[in-house]
Amino acid sequence: MKIGIVVSEYNYDITMMMLQRATEHAKFLGAEVTRTLKVPGTFDIPLGVKKLLELPDIEGVVTLGAVIKGETDHDQIIMQNSARKIEDLGLEYSKPVALGISGPNQTRLQAEARIETARDAVESVVKMIRRLKEL
Repeated sequence: MKIGIVVSEYNYDITMMMLQRATEHAKFLGAEVTRTLKVPGTFDIPLGVKKLLELPDIEGVVTLGAVIKGETDHDQIIMQNSARKIEDLGLEYSKPVALGISGPNQTRLQAEARIETARDAVESVVKMIRRLKEL
């Protein structure tokens, strides 16, 4: 099983730990991360997902990011639009795409506490790939 990961470089200290956990968990589950694409921010993730889904050897994609609350509602806009487009891409390409982006409306400490959720996103993609093969 070959999967890709698209990870935001924004909040780098958090997202790179998420990437590490995701890669380790994929290996544990018997999946191979064949492509990892780092993008500037969460808003850029959907384009990265689209490009990975276009590759014939990619069976699913995990998205990783951390959207932290600032002084405005910008985090809400980023998260809502990114999540919606990510979902749309999974349906368009008939391949699983997991939302491993924490937020919105979280503090840096809350984002750090959610680093392990990257494992959940990998598990979601792996389960969906297996289940779709059963159809």
